[in-house]
Amino acid sequence: MVSSLFIRWATLLQQQTERPAYLRIADFIAEGITTGELPSRYRLPPLRDLAETLSLNYTTVTRGYAEARRRGLIDSRPGLGSFIRTKASSVSVTPMSNYEMTMNAPVEPAGSVIEEALRTGALNLFSNTDIQGLLRYQDFGGSADDKAAAMLWMNKKLTLTDESEVLVCAGIHNALVGIMTLLKRKKGAVCVSNLIYPGMKAIASHLEIKLKAVLCDEYGPDPAAFEALCRAGEISALYINPTLHNPTTLTIPAFRRRELAEVCTRYNISIIEDDAYAALTEDKIPAFAELVPSLTWYITGMSKCFGPGLRIAFLKGPDNQAIARLSGVLRALTIMSSPLTNALARQWINDGTADRMLNEIKSEAKIRQNLASTWLSGYEYQADSNGYHIWLLLPKMINSNSSDVAAKLREKGISAVSGIAFCTDNKPVEALRLCLGGSQTRQQCEDRLKILSEMLADPIFFSSMAI
Repeated sequence: MVSSLFIRWATLLQQQTERPAYLRIADFIAEGITTGELPSRYRLPPLRDLAETLSLNYTTVTRGYAEARRRGLIDSRPGLGSFIRTKASSVSVTPMSNYEMTMNAPVEPAGSVIEEALRTGALNLFSNTDIQGLLRYQDFGGSADDKAAAMLWMNKKLTLTDESEVLVCAGIHNALVGIMTLLKRKKGAVCVSNLIYPGMKAIASHLEIKLKAVLCDEYGPDPAAFEALCRAGEISALYINPTLHNPTTLTIPAFRRRELAEVCTRYNISIIEDDAYAALTEDKIPAFAELVPSLTWYITGMSKCFGPGLRIAFLKGPDNQAIARLSGVLRALTIMSSPLTNALARQWINDGTADRMLNEIKSEAKIRQNLASTWLSGYEYQADSNGYHIWLLLPKMINSNSSDVAAKLREKGISAVSGIAFCTDNKPVEALRLCLGGSQTRQQCEDRLKILSEMLADPIFFSSMAI
């Protein structure tokens, strides 16, 4: 599954840095856990095999595994090898504060009004619903009521009238696994940006599907470069995250979406449109599912704009036949999405709580982005006022790569994610993805931004922690 991951480690180790190689091995393991490329209980290569792959001596790799054990990332057993821990964390065991900038969590609106609305909706649901019925097997893809609520949510960006086009799934990641499993039957690679959602990399690696990075500019994938790949017969599908792109926060403009859609139409290329953050924006930009509905798998959900515990996704397929094929794949993978989760989502959508929560999140995100603009005013970064992420380019004066910097920030309690985690073309960007969300208060968020600003302003800090 991850042989390509270790080759990437070898490439990164060739880059000059003051951080010792054994510490970087532990950093790489932590990063792999964060991205999902090193899943729970995964057996790491034997020490001598990894030493050969990384062109390091046996002692250095042994120290790297020992450091990973010290951080609580792996377990080692004589005769059995080293394994990723079941409850591994990408954060060092170094003591830290009780809050952090988490990787991908929405801001949580303060105050009791929203919390009371959530609680009231849940109580109303369980007071007026057949609880035993929610514990039974349900039709795959959601009930008619579930699909009606899904269409209400999806109609923020699309116009849907036929519930047979819609599936309710157990999260966007689950839907992506199903679609990629289905696409594996076709020949060719999946075309992606040079930076993508790390979970997609893990899915492709697990299914042994090749990802082909395409040249990108400030508007997204370059249509001419994409068409060249299609013309060569290398591509079977395009994976695109067009709104508040993970990790760069870019929203692809309408003209670029149309250009890419035209290429897909000419070459009959399937489109996987991961629109996880769509509900956060007010932009009226056409989705690929509107531009080329016969080729597009459109996925959105509620976890990125409501809360990560609400694992639910809404999917529209190219046609009923394609939906039926995907249903068969997802049924084999997960049986069904949780009726309890579906019912809660349905309740909150129908009674208006979901919209109220969404509006509060967007309002708070704007405030925190304003705070970020103050504390990071001297640095180059990308962000969208509708979102709660920052794509921060490392200052050139910092003589460390993004993986090293991310590791050092985590040691201080800031859960930064290195640009390496998102890279698909073996040309890692020296940048960090940071989140203004999570459970911390607005004040705690500002405190964390202040610490980050002070650390970035002091390159000696990073070099002093290299050994």
